[in-house]
Amino acid sequence: MILTVTMNPSIDISYQLDHLVIDDVNRVSQVDKVAGGKGLNVSKVINLLNCDVLATGITGGYFGQFIENQLKQLELAYKFYHIDQETRSCIAILHDGGKQTEVLEGGPVLSEKEGQAFLDHFQGLLKDANLVTMSGSLPKGLGSDYYAKMVDLIHASGKKALLDTSGASLADALSAKPDLIKPNESELQQLLGQKIDLDDEEALKKALSSEVFDGIEWIVVSLGAKGAFAKHNDQFFEAKIPKIKVVSPVGSGDSTLAGMAVAMDSGLAPQEVLKYGMTTGMLNTMQAKTGWIDPELFTEYHDQVQVVEK
Repeated sequence: MILTVTMNPSIDISYQLDHLVIDDVNRVSQVDKVAGGKGLNVSKVINLLNCDVLATGITGGYFGQFIENQLKQLELAYKFYHIDQETRSCIAILHDGGKQTEVLEGGPVLSEKEGQAFLDHFQGLLKDANLVTMSGSLPKGLGSDYYAKMVDLIHASGKKALLDTSGASLADALSAKPDLIKPNESELQQLLGQKIDLDDEEALKKALSSEVFDGIEWIVVSLGAKGAFAKHNDQFFEAKIPKIKVVSPVGSGDSTLAGMAVAMDSGLAPQEVLKYGMTTGMLNTMQAKTGWIDPELFTEYHDQVQVVEK
């Protein structure tokens, strides 16, 4: 079973308008409300691949109930830790021929007691998990070393920890040696304190070989439409993907993590782990829904991904 963690989930609300009028009434004809958060996107894709998954994290209030009801409709198993505060909502207004205006709530502020209570809840779920994915931001009130504490618990239980976060929480987690991280270009540059040209293969190899990443099994860097470049232990791989019609790129990184988690859970070879991730990432970009793929297209696009050792 794959355990997915979403520490700061949300209800993602999407409003579509022909034109956004400031300081006036805007009437919306189309509204979408879905259970959101990077970790829940991972959960949905793993579930669509018919792999055993359990979603956890922190929810509260009516919005927390809404999220759990949506997962129930998807037949996706969950065991969240509940707090008295309300789960956040995030609003995206799609308007004026492709523009997007977002209004994002910060979410609840957790106490130290609530932070420890979730760790206890989380530790109880680890016994049935083979590996764990952790995605997205941390709620306010938790220290930036919180993911590092979770990685330590995962490793103490003999399981793998796959982490997709950014900023201080990513930097602080490196000391705990998660088994996989997937920094983008700006995150990689921030971690190393230097500019990196992703088109320069030798420079990229040198960057991923920095001692700051010692002991981390997988480092995966997205190259956008070109695919990805990855370091697995002492091996380097480049993944090339075919040209596809992109409907929405939102959630493709989460879907990539989902595919890699499924492949790792199945004990597949490193090249195949990367191919799985590239395939699910592509399939997500072909959908309007975030964190969604068409499993029937998996084999067709998987066979078009090329992974070569560099």
